[in-house]
Amino acid sequence: MDVEKAIRTRRTHKAYGPAPVDPELLRELLELARWAPNHHLTNPWRFRVLGPRTREALMDLAEAEQPGSAVKLRRAPTLVAVTALTSGEEDRDREDLLATAVAAYIVLLGAHARGLGAYWRTVPLLDDARARALLRIEADETPVGLLYLGEPVQEQRVPERAPVEDYVVQLD
Repeated sequence: MDVEKAIRTRRTHKAYGPAPVDPELLRELLELARWAPNHHLTNPWRFRVLGPRTREALMDLAEAEQPGSAVKLRRAPTLVAVTALTSGEEDRDREDLLATAVAAYIVLLGAHARGLGAYWRTVPLLDDARARALLRIEADETPVGLLYLGEPVQEQRVPERAPVEDYVVQLD
C-alpha cells in the first residue's frame, strides 16, 4: 500500500477479533516508529506492550477511578502504552512529545498497511501514580496514550473532511 493510500484509508477501529497481534508483526510496527523525525535524534518514544496481567491490573485501576471505564481497555487484543521521554528543557520536550505522536501515528499507518485495525486513545489514567507505577512509567516520561491493535471485525465509514481552504492560510 502506498503512503497516500494508507493515509487516506486508515480508520479508527473499535471492534476487533480476539487474536493478539503476532509478536513479530508487532515488533515490525514498533521498529517502524523509530523512523519518526525527531530533533537531534533523541528517539524519545517509549512503548510498553501490555500483557494479560498488566491489562487486568490497569482495568482494575480504571474501574476504581471511574466505574464502567475498564470496558474500553478490552476493545482490542493488543494494547501498547506510548510515552515520551522528557529532559526538563521546555523546547526539547515539546519537540520530543510531538515526535512521539508522529511515531505513534507511524505504528497506526503500518498496522493499517498490514491489514490490522488500530486506534489511538489518550488516557488520563496514565497520569495516575498507580498506573504509572504499574506500567513502569518513569518520572521523566510523559504519557501520550494507548494504541489499540488487532484484526478489525467491521468496516468503518469514510468521515467527512474539511476542504483544504478551511485550514490553510496563504501568507505573502
